[in-house]
Amino acid sequence: MPQHFIVIIAGGKGERFWPQSRAPRPKHLLPVVGSKPLLAQTIDRVKPLVPAKNIYVITSAIQAKAVREVCKGIPAANIIAEPVGRDTAAAVGLAAAIVAVRDPQGIFAVLPADHVIHDGKSYEADLRAAFAAAEADAVMVTIGITPTEPATGFGYIQRGEKWKSFNRRPVFRVKRFVEKPKQAVAEDYLKAGDYVWNAGMFVWSVPVVETALAQHAPELDAALKPIRVALAKKRPLAGVLKKAYPTLPKISVDYALLEKSKNVVVLPSSFDWDDVGAWPAVCKHFTPDSAGNVSRGLAVVEQGSNNLVFSEGGHLVTVVGLDDLIVVHTADATLVCPKSKSQEIKALLKKVEALKGGAKWL
Repeated sequence: MPQHFIVIIAGGKGERFWPQSRAPRPKHLLPVVGSKPLLAQTIDRVKPLVPAKNIYVITSAIQAKAVREVCKGIPAANIIAEPVGRDTAAAVGLAAAIVAVRDPQGIFAVLPADHVIHDGKSYEADLRAAFAAAEADAVMVTIGITPTEPATGFGYIQRGEKWKSFNRRPVFRVKRFVEKPKQAVAEDYLKAGDYVWNAGMFVWSVPVVETALAQHAPELDAALKPIRVALAKKRPLAGVLKKAYPTLPKISVDYALLEKSKNVVVLPSSFDWDDVGAWPAVCKHFTPDSAGNVSRGLAVVEQGSNNLVFSEGGHLVTVVGLDDLIVVHTADATLVCPKSKSQEIKALLKKVEALKGGAKWL
C-alpha cells in the first residue's frame, strides 16, 4: 500500500491583512481567526490522517524561522524553504520529488495553510475519500467547495458525470476549469448547481504528478531534475534549491497541469470553508455587539455600526460616529479604511514601500 503524505503550502504574503500581516509573518502565521495561527490550525486538522513525519510544509526563506516556531512536532527537515517564489507548480514538483524519496508510489495532498475550517471531522472524512480516489486510479483529485454565494474572487470548477464514490462521498469527472468570473456569470454558475469553487486542495500520487509534469510542463520537469538527483543522493537540499529554483518557470499548478490534463476529478466538500481573503471576511467568525461591531483587543465604538476594530499591545482604539470601517492598530502601523475598500490595501502598500525606509513596514 502506498504511504500517504500531507504537503502544506505556506508561502503567501497575506498583503490584504496588513498591518498585522507582514512579509516575515504573514496571514497564515497569525491567529486571524481562532487562538492559534492558521498554519497551526491546518496542521491540527491533518494530524489524524498521517503521522507527523509525513507532514511537510513548503514556505519561503524569509518565513522559515517563524514557520518552524509554529510547526511544533513536525521534523525540522520537513520544513522546506524556497529561496525564491515560483508559484504552485514549482512547489508541487518539489513536493513530488521529496515524497518520491520516501515512497515512489506515495500519495500526497497539497493544501493551503491559511484557510478557516471549523468542521474538522467532515474535513478529515473528505480527505480520506480523496486519498482513496487517488489510490484507486491514476487521477488528479481536487476538493471543490460548494458555492454559498455568487463570488467573483474564486476560480470555479465545472463538474461532469459522476465517476465513483469513496467513503460515501461522490466524486465527479471535471468538465472544465474557469477563471474568476464577473458578477453575472458567477450568478449563473450558482444557479446551474454544477460548479464548485477551486480551493487549491489536491490529492494525487507521485507517478501521476511526474507523468503530468513530463507531458504538460516539460520545461519545469527538466529544471526540477537537479533537485531530484540531490534528493536521491541525500545531498543537502538548501544549496541545490538556491541554485536550481531561480531557473524554474513561475506558473500555477492549475495552468501548468490541471487545465491540460484529462484525468482530473472533483470531490465536492462537505465541510465549511472560508479563505478569509481580506479583513471583512474575519467578521463572520466573531460574535458582534448589538450594533454589528466586531472588536479584538482594547477597542471601544460609540455611535457606530458594522465596524471591525483590532488593536494590539494594549493600545486603546476608539471609534465615534462612524460605520463600516476597518481599523487595525499594531505596534508600528495603523490602518483605517472603509470595508468596501479592503481590496485596495495591496495598492496602498506600494505607496508605503516607496516611503523612505518603507520596507520596514512590509
